[in-house]
Amino acid sequence: WQRLGDALSDRTRLIILNSPHNPSGALISAAELEQLAALIRERDIYLISDEVYEHLVFDGVRHASVLAHEELYQRAFVVSSFGKTYHVTGWKTGYVVAPPALSVELRKVHQYVSFCGVTPLQWALADFMAEHPEHVEELPAFYQAKRDLFCDLLAGSRFSFTRAAGTYFQLADYSLIRPDLGDLAMAEWLTREHGVAAIPVSVFYQQPPKDLRLVRFCFAKREETLAQAAEKLCAV
Repeated sequence: WQRLGDALSDRTRLIILNSPHNPSGALISAAELEQLAALIRERDIYLISDEVYEHLVFDGVRHASVLAHEELYQRAFVVSSFGKTYHVTGWKTGYVVAPPALSVELRKVHQYVSFCGVTPLQWALADFMAEHPEHVEELPAFYQAKRDLFCDLLAGSRFSFTRAAGTYFQLADYSLIRPDLGDLAMAEWLTREHGVAAIPVSVFYQQPPKDLRLVRFCFAKREETLAQAAEKLCAV
């Protein structure tokens, strides 16, 4: 928070948040939102809060949304996704919540960047939400079970990790396996030599640290797929 405060200036117009965070799976807390509010209270700064994984929060923790913070909400655009919440990411159907004055301005831009929504997909989502209102409440346990299965199976490997607090991605440190490889080379090596695909974390950075030795695995998979992947990773 000190670094963020030091970075703010009269030219700062916007701060982008992402929680639950991709790729790390980290969460921002309600107390941290209070710290953010204190930092920008006297400044003309807006927020874009990417909360597309809002329902994928584990271990009994509640998602801390900008929407629930009265002060921050007044200057925020909060982005969410039906695709992430309802297992249909390829449908690319989401929404933005903002106070009325900001929503009016957003729609002026939106009409030029997105011509229309896909009506059949909107109807399908509406029908499913009406028929299965329990889905949202069941979602954290659904993905936490997959996270725990994958992490339990990976415990016997030479990867080190902290279980993701949210999303359906798990970071793993491979420093004990191939410290000579950068993460892009490591991801290619895992795919070609061991048949397990991973994402190098450096692709999320503008200037990645030189000693970064992390790859990201997705555990939004069938149990048998996770078991096969973990078996191969334990053999690395």
